[in-house]
Amino acid sequence: MKIFSPLYARTMAWSRHRRAPWFLGGLSFAESSFFPIPPDVMLAPMCLANPRRAMWFALLTTLASVAGGLLGYLIGYFAFDAIEPWLRETRYWAAYEQAVAWFDTWGFWAIFVAGFSPIPYKVFTIAGGVASMALAPFVLASLVGRGARFFLVAGLMAWGGERMEAVLHRYVDRLGWATVAVVVVGALIYSL
Repeated sequence: MKIFSPLYARTMAWSRHRRAPWFLGGLSFAESSFFPIPPDVMLAPMCLANPRRAMWFALLTTLASVAGGLLGYLIGYFAFDAIEPWLRETRYWAAYEQAVAWFDTWGFWAIFVAGFSPIPYKVFTIAGGVASMALAPFVLASLVGRGARFFLVAGLMAWGGERMEAVLHRYVDRLGWATVAVVVVGALIYSL
């Protein structure tokens, strides 16, 4: 059953759209403060579709993400009391509590790790504002952590280029179904 290959083809077509960089910047900004979808899902296909511009896409993603992180910081600094009841009801509350604990222990390094890893960066940007972290180290850690992540993704995709795009297109349905199977098995194991 070929469900994933048409989606892959559509994603690659969208990644070549003339306004795709604007969407990438908007997604990167939003993800750093409130939106749940990481920009990697757009950055990777855009770099595959246009490997020569991969580093530009990584820079755009990094700068927009750090700007969004500053919005998250401001939300935490000025508006945490307003969003706290909502945050307590979401799946992000435990991550927020962990972020606060990490800030107490590691400060700068907490933002750096959150910026690079799949840990929800937005939670750490808000926690950074709540903790009144100094702004210069916050921005520096965000630039280095987010930049390292996005330049790594862009570099790998540009390195693979058209060859990787062709291989992914050939095997995307198998990879998609394998991912679904892993998620289902993981959910079953987790529920036991």
